Amino acid sequence: MVAGTPKTPTANTNIWSTRQLVTMALMCAIAALLSFIEFPLLPGVTWLKFDASNMPAMVAGFAYGPAGGIAVGIITAIIHGLLMADFTGTLMNIMVVVCFVLPAALIYKKMHTFTGAIIGLVFSIIAGVIGAIIGNLLLTPSWLGVPFDAVVALIIPVLIPFNIIKGLINAVLTLIIYKSISNIITPKKDQVKGR
Repeated sequence: MVAGTPKTPTANTNIWSTRQLVTMALMCAIAALLSFIEFPLLPGVTWLKFDASNMPAMVAGFAYGPAGGIAVGIITAIIHGLLMADFTGTLMNIMVVVCFVLPAALIYKKMHTFTGAIIGLVFSIIAGVIGAIIGNLLLTPSWLGVPFDAVVALIIPVLIPFNIIKGLINAVLTLIIYKSISNIITPKKDQVKGR
């Protein structure tokens, strides 16, 4: 720098502030813990279990945008997969969490209202069901050795109802939790009174 030249201010190029990163790390920890609290939703289908680990990812998606929610979801899936040594489950969880978080976070970013959240969550449930079906069709036969026809036969009686119920529960939990903590975790510039 030449003497007498005025200093140029350095712009902060970080997407998230330190506080947001810490909050997202906390969301990952909560989601990882929730991923181990599992229970079946459909009678007779004990191998498909619900856990609420997608909810913290969706809360992060509402608070910090699609990238924040997807980051929390993917990190949680990787942590759970590493602890359980479950590569196939990790890939499936990543597919489903991206499909679940992305639509709602994108819509809520454009329509920052309760109605926007509801519309986004409806699209997220649909996308999550589609992602789960595609994931099962791609991964279950190739990685777990289950015949393709057997997976196809489970789509209507098992996969669709399970994933709709799972999506609805995660959506309701997201609305309750985000409403309660939004003004604590959302950056000041994005806070809206009464939301």
